[in-house]
Amino acid sequence: MSDVSGHEDGRRNGRMPSLGPVREPQAQSSRRRRLGLVGAVTAAFVAGAVVGPMVAVPGIQAWAQESGRAETYRLLNLFGDVFERVRAEYVEPVTDRDVIENAINGMLQGLDPHSSYMNPRSFRDMQVTTRGEFGGLGIEVTQEGGFVKVISPIDDTPASRAGVKPGDLITHLNGQTTQGLSLQDAVEQMRGERGSSIRLTIRREGEARPVEISLTRDVIRPQVARFRLEGNDVAYIRLSSFNEQTEGALRRAMTTMRGQAGNTLRGLVLDLRNNPGGLLDQAVQVTDDFLDQGEIVSTRARRPEDAQRWNARPGDIAQGLPIVVLVNSGSASASEIVAGALQDHRRAIVMGVKSFGKGSVQTVMPIPGNGAIRLTTARYYTPSGRSIQATGIEPDIEVLAARPDPNGSRERDREADLRRALRNNDGERTTETTPPAPPLPPLNLPAGVLDRVVRAPAEGAPTFDPTKPETDHQLQQALQLLRNIAAAPAPQRRVQR
Repeated sequence: MSDVSGHEDGRRNGRMPSLGPVREPQAQSSRRRRLGLVGAVTAAFVAGAVVGPMVAVPGIQAWAQESGRAETYRLLNLFGDVFERVRAEYVEPVTDRDVIENAINGMLQGLDPHSSYMNPRSFRDMQVTTRGEFGGLGIEVTQEGGFVKVISPIDDTPASRAGVKPGDLITHLNGQTTQGLSLQDAVEQMRGERGSSIRLTIRREGEARPVEISLTRDVIRPQVARFRLEGNDVAYIRLSSFNEQTEGALRRAMTTMRGQAGNTLRGLVLDLRNNPGGLLDQAVQVTDDFLDQGEIVSTRARRPEDAQRWNARPGDIAQGLPIVVLVNSGSASASEIVAGALQDHRRAIVMGVKSFGKGSVQTVMPIPGNGAIRLTTARYYTPSGRSIQATGIEPDIEVLAARPDPNGSRERDREADLRRALRNNDGERTTETTPPAPPLPPLNLPAGVLDRVVRAPAEGAPTFDPTKPETDHQLQQALQLLRNIAAAPAPQRRVQR
């Protein structure tokens, strides 16, 4: 802890007393530790009160500061009391770090569903996820029977080149059993610096003896953009998340399919279903790839001066081709930024069902040596000024993935169903301050095109199978819509804001 000069418990020796065990009578020791804890935390409040700006009548301001400070001291004393009771009397011994980290996490999670504390390990995992690349072997794994089971090796990785197969059970890592390890622990052991080695012991069906494989780790980049041509005339791109690799992968996918199709492309399906979001800057860049001008998204924070706005630059990688964006209740955050911006500019038709409704921005704030906090710092708004917090993006054309359940089974939770979810502020706007968002312009599609869209699969239609695109009703309706637009005699008009 840092020194706090002048504080009652810090004057004696120039530093704060330790919170660890000391050789003193328990009551006196407990009181000193609690005062030390309170002193360390409240020193910042005292300093802030001294240097903070003074407004209104000085006497009233000073009284308000003293009153607020006294309440803060009282509450911090309460925290110290509870902390000591837990340390001394919980049924099993607990470490100070665990108790404090849980308290911090409880404080943050009590604000909203998306604020939280990340210990150093969780922070490292988050960084790996957002980078979109890591040193490892290139296998997707799960846990079965206490061992690590291979779901699939990723193409062109050390695992696939060494002959690791789906269904393999990894029983040992460098001679140490994986039984009893959590899946996260096993994954961490398999990851590592590029060029480092690891030995896997595998139990494989049909093999009498365990298989020993030595692998050298390499840089692994999970496929964030999956793409293919549908019928040689429609480009299909599915984005699974928004990490540091997403926008580059999108551009490569579009370039590849243009080379394959030549001049026969009629449109693009951008599939954002079940995409939970990710990095704000990647959502902005992906949207910018399809817009020539105009606002992409804006954010509004607690202080008006912290508001931000992002605008598109010239250049459309789809070169004006009509676009359908597929969304569902699993499309959240960054996915909703992309869908909302393309919808507001009428650059794309949004199809599917209403999205998740996460319209808030989280900032990751590292705490040196102690992980980081993820704190909700702003709400974001689409170009027309809509907040989708707790409401979601309403599709232009509703198309269901399956027939409605006659038993009325409950849909998956959305943002509005989460405890402590932020409310949507749009209903509180006044015409004198911020006018309500204007209605979106009409789709302006060729006559008869919308009439051919089928809202739900036919009775008896095959169950959706992700390996068989023909069973994906939403995708098939998007393909048909794009082909009908291309075949219409009058070209589609694009409305720009």
